[in-house]
Amino acid sequence: MKKLIVLGGGESGVGAAILGKKEGFDVFLSDKGLLKDHYKNTLEEHQIPFESEQHTDERILNADLVVKSPGIPEKAPLIKALKQKGVEVISEIEFASRFTQSKIIAITGSNGKTTTTSLMYHIMKQADLDVGLGGNIGNSFAQMVAEDPHEYYVLEISSFQLDDIKSFKPYIAILLNITPDHLDRYEYDFDKYALSKMKIAENQTENEYLIYNQDDDKTNKLIDKLKLKANKISFSMRDENQKGFANDNIFEIKGNEEGFQMPTNELGLMGKHNISNSLAAATAANILKIRKDVVKRSLADFKSVEHRLETVLKVGGIEFINDSKATNINATYFALESMKNPVVWIVGGVDKGNDYQELMPFVKKKVKAIVCLGIDNHKIVETFEGVVDHIIETNSMKDAVRAAYMLGRKGDAVLLSPACASFDLFESYEDRGNQFKKEVKEL
Repeated sequence: MKKLIVLGGGESGVGAAILGKKEGFDVFLSDKGLLKDHYKNTLEEHQIPFESEQHTDERILNADLVVKSPGIPEKAPLIKALKQKGVEVISEIEFASRFTQSKIIAITGSNGKTTTTSLMYHIMKQADLDVGLGGNIGNSFAQMVAEDPHEYYVLEISSFQLDDIKSFKPYIAILLNITPDHLDRYEYDFDKYALSKMKIAENQTENEYLIYNQDDDKTNKLIDKLKLKANKISFSMRDENQKGFANDNIFEIKGNEEGFQMPTNELGLMGKHNISNSLAAATAANILKIRKDVVKRSLADFKSVEHRLETVLKVGGIEFINDSKATNINATYFALESMKNPVVWIVGGVDKGNDYQELMPFVKKKVKAIVCLGIDNHKIVETFEGVVDHIIETNSMKDAVRAAYMLGRKGDAVLLSPACASFDLFESYEDRGNQFKKEVKEL
């Protein structure tokens, strides 16, 4: 019996362990952190042995196959030791894909993944397709393959998950954009990060499809450079000759039979980046031959994802917007770009090598006050001192929301769009967004 070691006991790790057991592996799960109770209970129900708050190196190094959590970096000593021994180390996405023949629609990009994945799932559900939602959102892909199989899977996939694939090849891969993010994991080398994103298409053949953003310079350069075999279909907001095209007025998908047009202002998602995300999903729907009336209706009635430009409340005529999922500069760029009213901007957290200068045009034009929310705010203060009249430093969500409310006036927007990871003060971006909503409701 082959020994499968699963490193990391979160959603993906527990799912991989369940699938491993079903497929006849001798499974052991190891997590250096503290396992959450519901994951412990799940493992016990499935009679899968595990350890928490430690790694027993001797047992792990004896593995035939290792599935590792995306959060564990390549340079971790244990991973290095496994690779030196010649043990195959893969991601849960790779592992699960080896045990299903279903069609996979996989979505990656620096920004817009969650929104586009959720929209794609929504369109397919409306078309009555048998589809599961997983990867970075929703359920563990591996657990679905084991216990709740579907004809189609829509998966949100990060660069960390793609780093550990070997044969994973989606039927449709969607690459939304490539902008600097997570550079601390890629030796601060943008090219290494970009190539990691491109891995989504590396195993595709001429029977599969790669949908990509023609307007994204980095993607275009790499498409030209890499010898990808997939059918390449692009969308654009600049070039009307692409299969998917939109501007401020018209949204169009060109297809042999199922092409369609609709007014852009009928889309459920607003803002340039969301029009782009909608183009990506609609282009994929066209490949799947989903009826155009279903696609148009789904695009029109889809609502924004939680923690992504989510309107919370109006208090005293000030609109509070939760964009906690904006964990990098590019995501915040899109958020500021879409703002129509004067902004009190809540920003800060764990900096991942941010260059705030990229936001300067929008800050000068739209931001009236900045509320820093983080343990170390010096970079934000230094960048915008003298540009914005009011800059206040806080280190709790309660203080940040109250300060923003005091700085706002009727007709303004308070925008939580941190451009940073959340781990200095919060458990996750969801925790940060939920605390924001709670404090707004208590004003």
